Amino acid sequence: MFFKNAKWRASGTVLVLLWFCWLLSFLDRMVITVALPYIAEDFELTSTHQGLIISTFFMGYALFQIPGGMLADRFGFRKMTSIAVGFWSLFTMLTGVVFYYPLFLGVRFFFGIGEAPLPGSSYKAIATYYPKRLRGRMTSIQSTVNTLGPAFASVLAAYFISIFGWRHLFIFLAIPGFVIAFLFYRLVRDKPQDNPRMSSEALQELKEDEPATNVTKPKAKMSAIFKNSLVWKAGLVWFFFDLTFWGFTSWLPSYLMNERDLSLQATGFYNALPYLVGTVAMLCGGAMSDRFKEQRRFIFAFSILIAAISLFFIIKVPSVEIALLLQCVTAWFLFLSQGIFWGIVVDILPTDQMATGSSVVNCLGSIAGIVSPILIGRLLDLSGGSYATTFIYLAVCLVLAGLIVPTLKIQKTI
Repeated sequence: MFFKNAKWRASGTVLVLLWFCWLLSFLDRMVITVALPYIAEDFELTSTHQGLIISTFFMGYALFQIPGGMLADRFGFRKMTSIAVGFWSLFTMLTGVVFYYPLFLGVRFFFGIGEAPLPGSSYKAIATYYPKRLRGRMTSIQSTVNTLGPAFASVLAAYFISIFGWRHLFIFLAIPGFVIAFLFYRLVRDKPQDNPRMSSEALQELKEDEPATNVTKPKAKMSAIFKNSLVWKAGLVWFFFDLTFWGFTSWLPSYLMNERDLSLQATGFYNALPYLVGTVAMLCGGAMSDRFKEQRRFIFAFSILIAAISLFFIIKVPSVEIALLLQCVTAWFLFLSQGIFWGIVVDILPTDQMATGSSVVNCLGSIAGIVSPILIGRLLDLSGGSYATTFIYLAVCLVLAGLIVPTLKIQKTI
């Protein structure tokens, strides 16, 4: 009904706009990984101080993650998404105009606060506009920005920095953010029934899919989210997964330039390759999450183990070409797992608590984003710039995530 009927365009519009919101969020946060060596040169920073720049974003992101989700449940994802995109775009612009390192950290902190409401708001939007049978695939489509964002960021940042310098890059990226914030508020509604482009058939399926929304049934208490062990298990999986993800994405450009002696342009291109591979893997993971609901947690565990092994051997091989191939193998299984994981999350949470529940899970990933970049920076300083220890650390984190997933009983609901 959602795709055979021409009036599906309402839910399609929501998904497309969410996709662009996420794409912009990843562009804004990921271009700094390519710009980091040049920012370090301007500010005369150590590796530890460079890692702190990445981590400071996640401090704000983690701090406001759960409150942002609660506000989306309370006031609607439409308002919170529009406000969030406009707010973080302002601080994206400010990133390019500050010249004092502590102030630079403050700007990145508030940039993280601005992005914090987006995850909960977007998962609530998908749960609101799509039935459960499609949520894994729709979530994976939205999540392709987790791969395309870093890929575009690598190419875009390398091009802009080589011509205009790193400061102009952030000023430029603020412009589409203000446009997207306006379009989301103008075109999206919090309730599908308020959108004239939703078909009656689609609305009926949504109604049948969510019997808990019946007004005669008492609304579940918000405290149930925080007391449910399933939420915290999923959050712990995401914490270990993101220790690797944010460590890998934050330091991969520096690794290619410093350890493999690639130029800025070559780094921009080869850093993008794993994420392009990961885009296809993400879509496959979402489809598998919908297709193999009972087996998907074991598929996740197996995939994450292969990613860990591949990641470990990147630093061991002498050939640049083989290292780049292993990066792509790592990315395939890493993002296949991610597509599966968020299909699980949007299935196990009730729609009226989706923003808060998914924010709890994502918040633990944000904490990993605080820890991992600065920890890797510290490991690099202690090892004299060697990446061997850091890649072992990233692989171990993936193994821990894979060990927890089989205990995630996905058939349970809140």
